[in-house]
Amino acid sequence: MSKNNSGMTRKIDDLGRVVIPIELREKLGIQKQDQLEIYVDNETIVLTKSGKSCIFCNSREGLTEMKNKFICSTCRGEMNT
Repeated sequence: MSKNNSGMTRKIDDLGRVVIPIELREKLGIQKQDQLEIYVDNETIVLTKSGKSCIFCNSREGLTEMKNKFICSTCRGEMNT
């Protein structure tokens, strides 16, 4: 992973939130309501745009899109019972 210093800094607010600058969101194609995965890699906090996954179980297999949400075939089957 390459480190790219954008020169931007942000403060954490009273609720622990950090605003991602619009320039970075546009560059990475991050839209409102997109889900981001957050994890720690050694001493670094990493944010990545989450891939498509089932809204119920987070599976990435057998997905069907419905109203900009994804549901897997297993969960879809459970809904029909």
